[in-house]
Amino acid sequence: MILEEQKKPLHLKDIPKPIAKDHELLIKVHACGVCRTDLHIKDGDLAQPKLPLILGHEIVGIVEETGNHVQGFHKGDRVGVPWLGRSCGHCSYCKEGEENLCENALYTGYQMDGGFAEYAVCQADYAIHLPKGLSDQHIAPLLCAGLIGYRAYRKAAPQKTLGLYGFGAAAHILTQLATHEGKEVYAFTREGDQQTQNFARELGAVWAGESTTLPPTLLDAAIIFAPVGSLVPLALKALKRGGRCICGGIHMSEIPAFPYEDLWGEKTIQSVANLTRQDAKEFFVLTAKIPIQTAVTVYPLEKADQALEDLRHGKFHGAAVLAIRPLA
Repeated sequence: MILEEQKKPLHLKDIPKPIAKDHELLIKVHACGVCRTDLHIKDGDLAQPKLPLILGHEIVGIVEETGNHVQGFHKGDRVGVPWLGRSCGHCSYCKEGEENLCENALYTGYQMDGGFAEYAVCQADYAIHLPKGLSDQHIAPLLCAGLIGYRAYRKAAPQKTLGLYGFGAAAHILTQLATHEGKEVYAFTREGDQQTQNFARELGAVWAGESTTLPPTLLDAAIIFAPVGSLVPLALKALKRGGRCICGGIHMSEIPAFPYEDLWGEKTIQSVANLTRQDAKEFFVLTAKIPIQTAVTVYPLEKADQALEDLRHGKFHGAAVLAIRPLA
């Protein structure tokens, strides 16, 4: 599925199978998660993607070929490919283990073709060996929603009471991690969305309500996954003194002005940018210990546009995943 122009539909096209170059893997894609970042790229919220472009950065598949100089991967290995596709390795950020901030990094499904296709290539050093247990379709959302949620969770720590604004793919995964670790999760949803509030409670949230309401207790931390800047002042009002407001999205609408008293008391606002390979190592060790179950709605590859629109309008719980199969 090719994006030829932002703000336009994707097109189903036959293109040559990619070739694994030095240090690369050729992957036969089994599943690819559909992320809100894909929607931001299509909508033009994220500027200057490679065009034409194959979206998708929650790729699960099997190694078909290995390029020269690849170590640690073999034909038949099940692997995942996340958002971070490459970093320079020698800038000050990379040297400090902050490759997520590398100014010369390249991203899967943005500057590098992604997984809305039968085959994909990736830099071997940025691929992830995936644990057994979850199916291809159910593990796909962990490669971005899970990883970004985990990074945001670490930025929010330490905390006992945690608010999650925007209860989609990332929040439904993070709720399971947080409750497993003894945290109290407070879920904030769109106005009148009782179904999602019930879904959050089923996953272990102690409270669920609309984003415009205050929770029954002040929070140690809040993570905002919805790309809605007006949620920042609302989250600040819900925080204790010293509380942390973490913005977990790659794009957010403008944050409106708010009174300083809502920030005062050593509250902080912090963004989360991308992810690192270390995040993936830590997170997948945790998922092997915690029985995380992802809720997925599965679409065929040719329905990628429908999946993106259903994501926009909140028509499913959890995550959307494309099931990649040979097309007639």
